Amino acid sequence: MKRSWIIVLLVCTACSFTGSAQVADTATYLSSIKLEMQKKWPANRTINLVYHGHSVPSGYYTRGEVHTLGSYPFLALKLIKEKYKYAVINTILTSIGGEQSEKGQTRFDTAVLTMRPDVIFIDYALNDRNIGLERARSAWAKMIEAALKKNIKVVLLTPTPDSRVDILAPDNILEQHARQIRELAATYHVALVDSYLLFKRLKESGEDLEKYMAQNNHINELGHQLVAAEIAKWFN
Repeated sequence: MKRSWIIVLLVCTACSFTGSAQVADTATYLSSIKLEMQKKWPANRTINLVYHGHSVPSGYYTRGEVHTLGSYPFLALKLIKEKYKYAVINTILTSIGGEQSEKGQTRFDTAVLTMRPDVIFIDYALNDRNIGLERARSAWAKMIEAALKKNIKVVLLTPTPDSRVDILAPDNILEQHARQIRELAATYHVALVDSYLLFKRLKESGEDLEKYMAQNNHINELGHQLVAAEIAKWFN
């Protein structure tokens, strides 16, 4: 009888853990930030949105050209400001073209947390193919944990497309990184912008993804608009 009760307890504990491991709720996760953004002067304050990652959030299109105002961080700002007309919002880029998450993690304290962010967005998966899943997971986890220790909200982004990778191929390398990022979002109960799934569904519906690409691994303004719209949903 005692053994049976132990088994039941273990099963219930496992179920409870599984149930708690889920991505944050879109409606409530940023509630405190949204409340701050509704305040009028003089009760309001500056809200800092920090985007940490590689060339895509930095705004690189093609031939080294950087289209800052055509990148998803600033396109998202425009959408967010349409709703929060009294808010003072800083969009801050700590992203570096060509960087992967291990390097991003080494400068997380000095380059990101010093910006006093209210929300941190992390987008490294395209370049994390160079270091592999295990090393990438460790770096992402360290950044997430460092942010959460300071009660900073975190939004994880799965990769945007690379035209050299068949987005519909089962278990392709970007799919694997996207899956890992979803798992991290669920494990840490933070926000998720699933760019990869968004573009995958477009492809499944018959869309030609080349219309969203500036070059093989960089989306153009149309592609950035799609990601920005997904980010803005967290502020609705």
